[in-house]
Amino acid sequence: MPAELKLPITEKPQPEDLYERLILKVDAGQQPLRIDKFLAGRIENASRNKIQQALNTGMILVNEKETRPNYKVKPGDTIVFYSEIHPDETEIVPEDIPLPIVYEDRHILIINKPAGMVVHPGCGNYSGTLLNGVAYYLQKQNPEVTEESLPRFGLLHRIDKNTSGLLVLAKSDLAMQKMARQFVEHTVRREYIALVWGDLPYDSGTIKAHIGRHLRFRKIFDAYPEGNQGKEAITHYEVLERFGYVTLVRCRLETGRTHQIRVHMKFLGHPLFNDDTYGGNKIVKGTVYAKYKQFVENCFAICPRQALHAKTLGFVHPETGKDVFFDSPLPEDMNALLDKWRAYISNR
Repeated sequence: MPAELKLPITEKPQPEDLYERLILKVDAGQQPLRIDKFLAGRIENASRNKIQQALNTGMILVNEKETRPNYKVKPGDTIVFYSEIHPDETEIVPEDIPLPIVYEDRHILIINKPAGMVVHPGCGNYSGTLLNGVAYYLQKQNPEVTEESLPRFGLLHRIDKNTSGLLVLAKSDLAMQKMARQFVEHTVRREYIALVWGDLPYDSGTIKAHIGRHLRFRKIFDAYPEGNQGKEAITHYEVLERFGYVTLVRCRLETGRTHQIRVHMKFLGHPLFNDDTYGGNKIVKGTVYAKYKQFVENCFAICPRQALHAKTLGFVHPETGKDVFFDSPLPEDMNALLDKWRAYISNR
């Protein structure tokens, strides 16, 4: 198996061998904070130990200069994270990780990703991801697969770490080519189930607003209804069940932008329940009574992530040319959350 990806400790890499992986601009209101602690809070799944190693080996620059882990960031600082691995060539280290496989043939692999699992290795997060598990699974399935031929699969789309649901991967060049075209042409049918704050005024609708990086907070995204920034994004929604303070909806993606449903529902004024990135992790709609506040806190504890599940996936099979459709049940945390809301409303 390939060696585990690690930053060198004794020898600094030469500048010509490095690639930019992440650029952060420190916000104007940032209070003095150690850079290792600052980056640990901004880079998903990055440990302070890994960040300190990167700082000590010159892999992180502040204002184009090397710095130490005890440096305190200040407003206006520009932080650049470098890597010896090109962003498109990150080594996937096979790891024995359980995979809820829904379907598999020689061309495609369908996985029902659990909430909390990162899909792809990234900056400061090179292990424990779904693709690490897929690499191990395929290598174990076919012992003839060598180090040089790993990974023999293609990632066609992604699901956020704290979103659960269906994901398709290509296992052959044919599948990669034909499936990628379907995603580009927006012919793949993807439906999500989401619990959002508030009582939507219409039973169905379409949200059209470009999505791009937030102008100030570059780690998150924002909606631009005028279309002068970002990329076109279209979400169709349908109300499934109303609870007064929250609403259960089905969302169908016409496009597939990062955080699309989360950003679009926030833009609509109805952020996803318990979405800590887009304002859903506090009481958005409801009463001021302590009993209600405690109820909501209990709901947050039951489903400690944004209430979003990629339920269905439909496309044309790359080999047979026939329409295929996959469906996954709601996970236990979302079912428990909905049952709690149903009981609360019925007892009012």
